[in-house]
Amino acid sequence: MTVPPDPQTDAPTPHAEAGGRPAAGPPASRSLGRPAPETGTPAPAPTAPELAPAQPQGPTRGTTHALIHLLGGVLVLGLLAYFMWTPGEWTTRLFAWVLLTIVADEFGGWYGYGGLALGALGYLSPVTPPEQWSVILPLVGGALGGLLLLKHSGGLFVLPFAGVLFAGTLLVAARLGTRLDPELTLPARVEFQRTALVALGLGLLVSAVRQTVDWVLRVRARRRHPVPLPG
Repeated sequence: MTVPPDPQTDAPTPHAEAGGRPAAGPPASRSLGRPAPETGTPAPAPTAPELAPAQPQGPTRGTTHALIHLLGGVLVLGLLAYFMWTPGEWTTRLFAWVLLTIVADEFGGWYGYGGLALGALGYLSPVTPPEQWSVILPLVGGALGGLLLLKHSGGLFVLPFAGVLFAGTLLVAARLGTRLDPELTLPARVEFQRTALVALGLGLLVSAVRQTVDWVLRVRARRRHPVPLPG
């Protein structure tokens, strides 16, 4: 018995009807003159890292240094004003004036000049200054002013020259004072010279110690935080 062929196997397919070519799909759209726009999602822009909020900092070394200079200068000038305003011997006033003016200058140049000006404060006080002060004020004031100017021109190594200038002025006045004025005997008195020169020596010693300590601290700071060379 013969099995008849399946009629579905002989049915022409759409590909056969089209001459054996596959059916063309819808024409792809083309853009003329420029590429087709991208439809993909753009990459997110990189965000900057979040910065931690600034923490409040304490007083810096410069601020502390300035406060120490301010308070020290004011205290020394206040002590000098006390000696100039209140009654006392001329030797006490002379010693305090020379010593405290040099010490005040270590807290800043203007404090030194302020101490120099306080030498005339006795004439404004209700107490009459000593009779010798009319000679001490111009003589020692001029020598002290020259010392401050020379001291400000350099550092530690000019202190001996500043001391020589101050002491030399007083010694020259002691030698030539009586020749200019027979009554000008105060500069030649041993008590006057000893008081002024001892105060000078103590003041310059304080200045030398302060500048030496400051120099050592700066050297240590440079060794701990060396400055990188350029390039």
